[in-house]
Amino acid sequence: MTSTPPDVVRCAYAELVVTDLAASREFYVGVLGLVVTHEDDEAIHLRALEEYLHHSLVLRRGDVPALAVLGYRVRSPREVDVAESHFRGLGARVERRAAGATRGIGPAVRVEDPLGFPVEFFYEAEHVERLTQRYDLHGAGALARLDHFNVTTPDVPAARAYYEGLGFRVSEDIRDDEGTVYAAWMFRKSTVHDIALTGGDGPRLHHIAFASAERAQILHICDHLGALRRPDMIERGPGRHGVSNAFYLYLRDPDGHRIELYTHDYYTGDPDNPVISWNVHDNQRRDWWGNAVVPSWYAEASAVLDLDGRPRPVVERTEDREADVTIGADGFSRTRTDTEFKLGEQV
Repeated sequence: MTSTPPDVVRCAYAELVVTDLAASREFYVGVLGLVVTHEDDEAIHLRALEEYLHHSLVLRRGDVPALAVLGYRVRSPREVDVAESHFRGLGARVERRAAGATRGIGPAVRVEDPLGFPVEFFYEAEHVERLTQRYDLHGAGALARLDHFNVTTPDVPAARAYYEGLGFRVSEDIRDDEGTVYAAWMFRKSTVHDIALTGGDGPRLHHIAFASAERAQILHICDHLGALRRPDMIERGPGRHGVSNAFYLYLRDPDGHRIELYTHDYYTGDPDNPVISWNVHDNQRRDWWGNAVVPSWYAEASAVLDLDGRPRPVVERTEDREADVTIGADGFSRTRTDTEFKLGEQV
């Protein structure tokens, strides 16, 4: 007998362990322009300009950089109890957390999910000022909101089935002609994804992403890092994804955590929203312009902690990874067939 899953609204916050709070503050506040809701000697709670919940990112001081928790908001206080029952039924490790155990968050359930990630489900949260129209506080690189998480897991089909069991739907995926699935994008809110599942050694956090309203804001952050003589923090991009159609930039924070800046994906809220499948041999899947994906983007990701704060062991992926089938400029010359397009002709 299967249990009822909680009604998840959206991805809501992430907590990262960082080794130098001052350096992290300079990156997340000084460069990205996130707003400090609260800070002390142990942690900084941040939000983007459109957000009215207490935070969407927590930076907590620690010895080893890692992901401490991914947070999902559920639709009502009752759904926190539903989450507890559901995960106990799955045999997962489950902890009830009192209001305030995480600053600004009400009663919650924190679990070690079947994929090995620490995940929290909550409804109640402290409200703070939404700064959407505080244009006097907006910098040229203003970020609007948390958009999604991306995690690395060795078995994407199993991870997809787990998230479908939580009521998530697939917007896009990457596969090959033999049926190997390399990645899947899954959503609860009406955008391309709240979480992406990337095939690789895991559990690890690949990145968290913040959305901006315009491409110009992302480009300004590139200029900002150039002016600081820190272009080394730009790992990949700017560019446009094939998957999701979004304009993107990937950055690495002072501890190596990967942050994506992201804008202009599309609406997925209709009940018959079609799934788009990309062939792994199409080099426009990861970059619509066909630019190379740097090896670190495929190989590196953040460690994940268990509920006791210990790094979780990493399981190797046994199926092919995208990096294994990538050659040349992200690998493949096959982005089309000869019948698909000729210069100067419409198709």
